[in-house]
Amino acid sequence: MIVYPAIDLMAGRAVRLRQGDTWRLTEVGDDPVALATRWAAGGAAWLHVVDLDGARSGAPVHLGIIERICRALPIPVQVGGGLRTRADLGAAFAAGAARAILGTAALAGDLLPAALEEFGDRIAVALDVRDGRAAVDGWQTTTAAPVLEVAVHLARVGVPRLIYTDVARDGMLEGPNLDGLAALLARVKIPVIVSGGVARPADVHAVAAAGAEGVIIGRALYEGRLTFIDAVRAATDMCGATGAAPGGTAPAGSAPAGAAPAGTH
Repeated sequence: MIVYPAIDLMAGRAVRLRQGDTWRLTEVGDDPVALATRWAAGGAAWLHVVDLDGARSGAPVHLGIIERICRALPIPVQVGGGLRTRADLGAAFAAGAARAILGTAALAGDLLPAALEEFGDRIAVALDVRDGRAAVDGWQTTTAAPVLEVAVHLARVGVPRLIYTDVARDGMLEGPNLDGLAALLARVKIPVIVSGGVARPADVHAVAAAGAEGVIIGRALYEGRLTFIDAVRAATDMCGATGAAPGGTAPAGSAPAGAAPAGTH
């Protein structure tokens, strides 16, 4: 199982939110490229980057920073936030993204089938959940669509991978929604990456045991509550495969230098 350190971009900086609420924001770095470089040097096999401003505005805002991150790293980067047109996807891939994440645009219109036809496995769809329903528009709107029905539809039309986030748990350090994950994996037979609530090695182990392909971790890493190497070890113990880059070993310790100190809120 792959462990993805998360970098969320807002106003040119790396931040963490709680439940997607911009009023509950912690800045974790004023140089996202340096932060990304340190995660890669620490052994990460992939990086997860989201343009929060883009998600809320409906169009990418931080493509320049994303391009600098992608060009600086020897590892692949998956990118989301505001990718709602073919041009947006093309721009994300031109910036160096290895995988592009569709959210709102995957649930309406004809972008998804066109994107799958053109980009195939390089597309993932964000399945953001609030109270069992799909959340869109940067989590500002909750649809009437039951999330499991949405997931089944996405799998049927050929989506190769889902990124499952329980909005209520995101940034709260209260553990992932394992019941929701189990229900999802029982309905779809495609890879699922989990995000939201992971705070300790046992959480990573549980996500791996449930059958997830990957886990995205943000606040717990930045506050030093969970070290990257402990997360990788928890995934390795369950799956027999590491989240570290080939030939690399994640260092002991917590967040990269310059990250938010433990206890920051």
